[in-house]
Amino acid sequence: MPQVIFDKKNILIIGGAGFIGSHLCEELVKEAKVICVDNFSSSSEANIEHLLPDQNFVFINHDISLPLDLEAHAELKKFKVAFQGIQEIYYLACPTSPKNFTANRLNMLLANSLGIKNALDLANRYQAKLLHFSSSVVYGPRPLGTSLKIKEDFKGIVDNLSERSAYDEGKRFAETMVKNYRDIYKLDTKIIRVFRTYGPRMTLHDDQMLPDFILNAMNNEDLVIFGDENFSSSFCYVTDVVDAAIKMMASVLNGPINVGSDEDVKLSEIANLIIAELGSSSKIVYSEQKLFMSELPLPDITIAKNDLSWMPVVTLANGLKKTVFDLEAKRQLKGFGE
Repeated sequence: MPQVIFDKKNILIIGGAGFIGSHLCEELVKEAKVICVDNFSSSSEANIEHLLPDQNFVFINHDISLPLDLEAHAELKKFKVAFQGIQEIYYLACPTSPKNFTANRLNMLLANSLGIKNALDLANRYQAKLLHFSSSVVYGPRPLGTSLKIKEDFKGIVDNLSERSAYDEGKRFAETMVKNYRDIYKLDTKIIRVFRTYGPRMTLHDDQMLPDFILNAMNNEDLVIFGDENFSSSFCYVTDVVDAAIKMMASVLNGPINVGSDEDVKLSEIANLIIAELGSSSKIVYSEQKLFMSELPLPDITIAKNDLSWMPVVTLANGLKKTVFDLEAKRQLKGFGE
């Protein structure tokens, strides 16, 4: 399509009703026209409900593993997609529920194969830039007894036949698709590898320890760590991840680039911070490690710092306060915490 300057970009966010995706929609709709695509496989309508009245925001309920014809949707006529096309595509589609990991395996495989293909085909059709949200899982598990920070050129140690392979190997394959579409069709495709992220709108009762820590602390119930007292990880606040993604899209870089906090924190320390923040009488207990809650490597974020002028700015203490405030506000909703 001819390159024309419009007053506002048309931006497609696939997986936009998810935890990170909804924050991305919220930020981008301030300056652009945003098309949010999701099928709620592991996300929630509540995440984008406040955006629906915005004239620059349109939601389409669609499974991206099936082809998507944007010009066939009447609600998108006001965005003049047939004339203006799409300028940017963010791809975040992939169910990531730890609790329902096994049940979601097929959807993960489809999101990381047919889904990313359909997104790349749209990028090719409209000559749009595409940013793929990959994951730290492409590097494999954290080497035992080390806090070594992983650089982007580390090849990874992933078992393509493991119980986690639908997600871990799926993310690797999706990166391969993005790279090859770039080479074959001369597209501007980009990859960021996102490490553990937290903040408001994380799913409750999903074996994601941070939001469940907060909920349990509110109710003075035990905070369960799926691992031992040495279980540690890095945690990056969601708005910092969104900032990195927008900077990456605006850059000339293709990546992959690590996005996350490079500070290693024990889960027990986080649990104690939450207990103190809420003045809770909860205790910390330990349980068997979950399949999807394993220790992951720490990111080396040198490239992000030097080439994107990006680094996490929200401290863990402030990020937890914001997350606690969000869940406390939701306590007024019917059925919260049940």
